[in-house]
Amino acid sequence: MAVDLPNYFFRTRDAGAAVFRVDTANRHRRIEMEQIATIVMRTGEVRAHGDRKLSGEDKEAIKTWIADREETLEWRKMDDILRHIDQLHHTAHWVQSTATDEQLDMVTDTLLMAMHDLRTVLVRKKAERVLDEGKN
Repeated sequence: MAVDLPNYFFRTRDAGAAVFRVDTANRHRRIEMEQIATIVMRTGEVRAHGDRKLSGEDKEAIKTWIADREETLEWRKMDDILRHIDQLHHTAHWVQSTATDEQLDMVTDTLLMAMHDLRTVLVRKKAERVLDEGKN
């Protein structure tokens, strides 16, 4: 069974990725991966590995991967926030229904401070948006 492999493989790291060119057309019929570049997502910088020169095809594949990766990371951020909202609902239910006095003593002050901080930031950002809308 033949499998079509991509021409490039991106090994993700905390702040970007290592880029490999995939070669299956060698005489040993093995999959070989040659590192050709590294990507720094924060800055968008692409560094050729060693003294390589990236081809136009290499650069286009990397550009496409960066755009796809940014979209994935943005989606994950929103998913995390929506999960946090669910956790807040679960926490409220836990406090109301099953938390013991000892458990509440352990978490109440920290939860109140975190919620106060979040509320302060949300109210300020909402006020800024309302003021910006009024200017337009």
